[in-house]
Amino acid sequence: MSMTDPIADLFTRIRNAGGARRNKVDMPHSGLKEAICDLLVREGFLREKQVTEVDGRRHIRAYLRTDDDGVTVIDKIERVSKPGCRVYRKARDIERVLKGMGIGIYSTSKGVLSDHQCREQGVGGEYLGKVW
Repeated sequence: MSMTDPIADLFTRIRNAGGARRNKVDMPHSGLKEAICDLLVREGFLREKQVTEVDGRRHIRAYLRTDDDGVTVIDKIERVSKPGCRVYRKARDIERVLKGMGIGIYSTSKGVLSDHQCREQGVGGEYLGKVW
């Protein structure tokens, strides 16, 4: 079965795992999903991610970062640019998410970057989603 929006699937899996108080989530591998998970690890929203192979297929296992009560630090994660309506931003038009408490995820010519990395490097791109 083909999937029309694998990025939305990634965000939904992370959101559902957090709501069910799971500490890890598995998903099919792709280069873009791996880059997004790497960004979330760098920004402190995920504890770590591993690429595993099961029955000859690669999967990403992401470990959610939680507080002392077992609640994930990701309060909300949502998709902005969708297959039916892509959203692009120039570097000067990139706004802060929740006054800097969250991050915007952008796919740029320099890879997958957060909103503050895009402003520092002066690059824009497709606005994939936001996390806070």
